Amino acid sequence: MFAFFSPDEIFASAAHFAPWDKDLRDAHVLRPLGEGFHPFLYPLYHLHADTLAAWRMLSRGASTLLRPLAGIGPATLPLGVLAGALDVLGHSETTHARPHFDIVSTIMEGEEVTVIEEEILRTPFATLLHFRKEMGRSQPRVLLIAPMSGHFATLLRNTVETLLPDHDVFITDWINARDVPVAAGGFDLSDFIDHIIDFLIAIGPGAHVVAVCQPAVPALAAVAVMAEERHPALPRSLTMMAGPIDTRINPTRVNDLARSRPLAWFEQNLIARVPWRHRGAGRRVYPGFVQLSAFVSMNFDRHVTAHWRQWRNVTLGDLAKAEAHREFYSEYLAIMDLPAEFYLETVRNVFQEHHLPRGLLTWHGHKIDLAAIETTHLLAIEAERDDICGLGQTRAALTLCENLPDSRKTYHLQHGIGHYGVFSGKRWRNEIYPLLRSTIAACA
Repeated sequence: MFAFFSPDEIFASAAHFAPWDKDLRDAHVLRPLGEGFHPFLYPLYHLHADTLAAWRMLSRGASTLLRPLAGIGPATLPLGVLAGALDVLGHSETTHARPHFDIVSTIMEGEEVTVIEEEILRTPFATLLHFRKEMGRSQPRVLLIAPMSGHFATLLRNTVETLLPDHDVFITDWINARDVPVAAGGFDLSDFIDHIIDFLIAIGPGAHVVAVCQPAVPALAAVAVMAEERHPALPRSLTMMAGPIDTRINPTRVNDLARSRPLAWFEQNLIARVPWRHRGAGRRVYPGFVQLSAFVSMNFDRHVTAHWRQWRNVTLGDLAKAEAHREFYSEYLAIMDLPAEFYLETVRNVFQEHHLPRGLLTWHGHKIDLAAIETTHLLAIEAERDDICGLGQTRAALTLCENLPDSRKTYHLQHGIGHYGVFSGKRWRNEIYPLLRSTIAACA
């Protein structure tokens, strides 16, 4: 799911980047997609990152040397305090490197089974990754569609680990747009739908789809396209987890901010061109560091508290908690850029003009007809405390698919969790996953 800056946060940020831009607050004239971008975003980000890179490296090294002295006693407390401060500084660096899934095995019926990652299909923008298990029996095939929203697909590591014992798991492993050469062409919502269809063809008939957050919209559209064509690879079930099917329902702060400015404002102030040093030089992107800043701003106090606790953990020698913090933020701070056309179309079609629920969404000019879905079982899952995707936004899909029998529609509201708890953590494993597993089994 996308996060957005508030207007004041963007203005403050833009004023820092370009205080001489007198027209910043008056960017109301919509220009054609493909023209607008902010020329200072990426250069200043690189300047900032390059300036601090050496200091962060030195901080990590010094913290590692001082860490064994932390927590020994009062005499070493000052060294522990310094080690904690250096640790926080050294490990607060954003990266554009995709983390590894590091899933080498899973437990099935009490026995450890080897898991091997293999590429099934690769495009310039994504890889269909298969977590192949060394076993002699077949399981329901599941395509897990990861969000293209600033983080890599490895953010769903816990989701994959939970699915693996009972399913043959595939995932959409999106590629950082700044590493995609301009010659590869653009990537928009229609291309996203194309990837889902092509990946389902590669997996074969009878598969199941699980769309996490933002991909719920293109996933539902892909199922409608395949249903209308009576495609042999039409999935048997589609699970939508906290997805923005109809953001007019119970709009959240994220939805309100998306509507706070015309599309031209997003294009002019949040889109940048990839600098020359990267493979995708010249490509227009929504930078991952901008998306990360938006995510952090939504829960700023929580992140400040987490880093204060990290300082305390290192100072007092609680190495287990300190390592858990580093592992979480190494994943959280691994960011990827989004193709500008995909980001802008999503802002306009999903958050501002609500094309899918209004029957206006198109795929390569062809109007998406949700009434074509008649056999694929739909499971809509929402979180009680979701501050990103409001209650009812995902459930709306069940009403929109008017020709699908009620017996093929399932809704689940998970109490006591927020947005990320839908696909990770104890409630996901113990309460949501059993329902997903039984739904897939019933459709197999």
